[in-house]
This record gives sequence, structure tokens and C-alpha cells, in this order.
Amino acid sequence: MPDTRWLNDEEQRTWRSYLTSCRLLFDRIERQLQQDAGLPHAYYEILVRLSEAPGRSMRMSQLATSAMSSRSRLSHAVARLEESGWVRRRPCADDRRGALAELTDEGLARLKAVAPGHVEAVREAMFDALSPEQMRALRDISDTLVANLADAPVWPASEDKYDDPE
Repeated sequence: MPDTRWLNDEEQRTWRSYLTSCRLLFDRIERQLQQDAGLPHAYYEILVRLSEAPGRSMRMSQLATSAMSSRSRLSHAVARLEESGWVRRRPCADDRRGALAELTDEGLARLKAVAPGHVEAVREAMFDALSPEQMRALRDISDTLVANLADAPVWPASEDKYDDPE
């Protein structure tokens, strides 16, 4: 077994600062969505992904991959969203084993109602604190980490859009 490559003081401070910032950011965003919309961020992300998909519909397996979720966790989340009337499941026409998740009109309306508050929370928690140079550096660092950690391209997905969910 090779010798452990311990973090030096600068690396340790960077690691701990990064962890703390991620935890605080995710906690703030999760709390905002729960308080204002009554749904967890993972459910919001599913609604967004479906709103951006052609026909507001995606194969469940593709949705799980896109959301970086296990299939069982995604299936549970879609079941909760179905109970709310925001998503419906239907069989895949070209593969009997496959299933599609489809955003309903009610789901799209809910997403449109929730999105402004969520975007404002993201802006306040993250972007308002960064200069344009810091934002570009953060994006570059994040893209580098994703490329290093992901087994396959996950972000940005080629079909991802960066506009309002309409």
C-alpha cells in the first residue's frame, strides 16, 4: 500500500471551506424550496428536467441518469410527484419494459409558480456574493471536478437549456 498523501495546510483549509460552502448552500436552497413550495430540491430538479425534455417526457432510466439518482430513488420521487398530479408515468411505446415520466400541465404550472422564488434564492445565496471573475473561475473549477469524477458526461447535458421553464 502506498504512503498516504496527506493534505497540506492549504489543501486542508480549501477542502474544509469547500465542504462548508456546499453544505450551507444546499441547506439554504433545500429550506427555501421546502418552505415556499413544499417539495425537496430533488423533486424540483425532476420537474425542471421534464419541463426541458421534448414533449415534457423522458424515459425513467434517462431521467435517473440525468438527475444523478438511482432508479429506485427516482421511482419513489416520481411516485410522490404522481400523487400530487404533477407527473404521470406511462409505458414506453417502443420498449415494453421501459416507462416514461411525463410532466403534466399541473406540474408545469407548479414549476412556473415555484421557479421565481427558487431562482431568487440561488441568486442571493450564490451569485450575488461572487464577482463575474469568481463566477467564471467557479464554473471552470466545477467543470474540471465533474470531468474528473464522472464516469460519463453528465453536465452540461447536450439537451440542457438555460432559460425559463416554459
